[in-house]
Amino acid sequence: MKSQIESLRRKLEQHNFNYYVKSAPTISDFEFDAMMKELQILEEKFPEFADAHSPTQRVGSDIANGFEQVAHIYPMLSLGNTYSEGEVQDFYERVRRGLNEDFELVCELKYDGTSISLTYEHGLLVRAVTRGDGEKGDDVTANVKTIKSIPLRLQGDFPENFEIRGEILMPWAVFDELNNEREMQEEQLFANPRNAASGTLKLQNSAVVASRKLDAYFYYLLGDKLPADLHSDNLKTANSWGFKISEATKVCSSIDDVFEFIKYWDTERKNLPVATDGIVIKVNSLSQQKNLGYTAKSPRWAIAYKFQAEKAVTRLNSVSYQVGRTGAVTPVANLEPVQLSGTVVKRASLHNADIIEGLDLHIGDLVFVEKGGEIIPKITAVDVHALGDDKVIFIKKCPECDADLVRFDGEAAHYCPNENACPPQIKGKMEHFVSRKALNIDGLGSETINLLYQNNLLHNIADIYELKIPDLIRLERLGSKSAYNIKDGAEKSKEVPFERVIFGLGIRFVGETIAKKLAYAFKNIDALEKATYEQLIEVDEIGERIAQSVVAYFADLINKQTINRLKSFGLQMSLSEEKLQAHGSSLAGLSIVISGTFALHSRDEYKAMIEMNGGKNVGSVSAKTSYILAGENMGPEKLKKAESLGVKLIDEKAFLQLINAEMKEDSFSGLLF
Repeated sequence: MKSQIESLRRKLEQHNFNYYVKSAPTISDFEFDAMMKELQILEEKFPEFADAHSPTQRVGSDIANGFEQVAHIYPMLSLGNTYSEGEVQDFYERVRRGLNEDFELVCELKYDGTSISLTYEHGLLVRAVTRGDGEKGDDVTANVKTIKSIPLRLQGDFPENFEIRGEILMPWAVFDELNNEREMQEEQLFANPRNAASGTLKLQNSAVVASRKLDAYFYYLLGDKLPADLHSDNLKTANSWGFKISEATKVCSSIDDVFEFIKYWDTERKNLPVATDGIVIKVNSLSQQKNLGYTAKSPRWAIAYKFQAEKAVTRLNSVSYQVGRTGAVTPVANLEPVQLSGTVVKRASLHNADIIEGLDLHIGDLVFVEKGGEIIPKITAVDVHALGDDKVIFIKKCPECDADLVRFDGEAAHYCPNENACPPQIKGKMEHFVSRKALNIDGLGSETINLLYQNNLLHNIADIYELKIPDLIRLERLGSKSAYNIKDGAEKSKEVPFERVIFGLGIRFVGETIAKKLAYAFKNIDALEKATYEQLIEVDEIGERIAQSVVAYFADLINKQTINRLKSFGLQMSLSEEKLQAHGSSLAGLSIVISGTFALHSRDEYKAMIEMNGGKNVGSVSAKTSYILAGENMGPEKLKKAESLGVKLIDEKAFLQLINAEMKEDSFSGLLF
């Protein structure tokens, strides 16, 4: 029995990590809760195997490196989950017995996002902290300030100090747009809006966070001087201060009212602009909440009823394989059409060879299909195995060019290495190169690129600049206007800045942000081409995987030839003079750690200033650290380490004077020690 308990603990710890740290869960909430419940039962039955570090003794963590950690004044505990009306009835009876007096319940939608706690002082937002491990979380104030539905300054009559908790969400429309962009760039798709919101909130670039158009709903007030004893009244009052409070909130005086609310929203939630995954039921009176108290993990006065994910059973007819721009081979399940969450599902991604092997798939199997976040169809299990030996085995050769597939250490995907001769990769690179965020060449969509490829007019991104009007006009579906649009778009693309050219090259793992980092670090394409692995990993946010990919790209003879051709056509292969002049050298050779919160500029603005002046942003303090740019609420661990190593601390005014930047105030406070 001990081995079974330890095995469950290991699995739950891994799933906790996948969910809270990587934002990439591999099992459903229902499966996780069932596994947790099994462990709880076993631990209660066999107390001799108790362990203070068991997953049952803690709340999962979403703490990410790179953010300051802040302790919660009030712990952020998780709610107990239930999936049946019977368990909701049990909760109701427990509350009734615990209070032995009349009580009301409040039913609210359980929004499927990432939890956040906001602190306001004198009507101003001063801190935003993630749930973390329940005791402390990441300070993501700079990112939260970009969310337009969150008030920075309150209106009306509010307490001097209070905390409000809510859920940060990514609306369905934004989620769809983001996944469409990621699919075009052959980046891994977010499984659902919750993962997308969580991943966005942990980005180090608040400008990117702002572009993701996150939303937020708030559901609980905490503090010493709250407006009312009733939770429902506090929510209404918070709404008058400027907070977004869900209108889908109901005060219930009976269990029948609760079930009516659940039944209504189990269907109606599908019409909402954001994702929900259940109902939260709370005792309305705060004094009654206090009387009921807490267990070690969750409040006794609240429970979450989780909606079951909609599933369907259908037949697996075949498995096909798609090759993307980067050579990644994705297996796709072709299914007997089945109705699911309002749409007809015919195909589902199988992701990689490990997923296929884990499911033990056979052609003809009856399989369970559900939509991850009600968007992306996926096979979750096999209902009935088909007779026979037609087991699905992941292919060994590229379905497009017959090259032997490769699988790199630490990666789940298989790749076709034949990047300059495999048709989908060639066309995919060209589609990426002409895309809006890269060279932005009008008239060259995927269909046109395919047409030009089939007619031997395009085999390489550099060929775009040698297209001739007569050759284009003679093609079916391409008239004179389209031909001139393509040529005009290609000509205009020669003015696209260097960092977007790097992005357009389609180097594996080099997205927009990394392309910009490389452009500012190496200034021109020749220096980037000669950059060594050691030089690359010195650049902020460039890790081993990216550095290896960049080195490999420029080591390829065909890629070198392509770069030389693009140079000859006049593309921007270096930073502009304006950007070079703006990129000073006052911090050249210095490594700077940023810690705390700031008044004059945001952390991201200071990061940009460090890079623009030749310095290097580093995340941890070491003997090589030149300075710590220290704000309010600097992490105590960093302060202690700085003192032990003798690293100097400067405040933001001293830093701005160091780089001769314009300050909002004339005073200068210099070194902190």
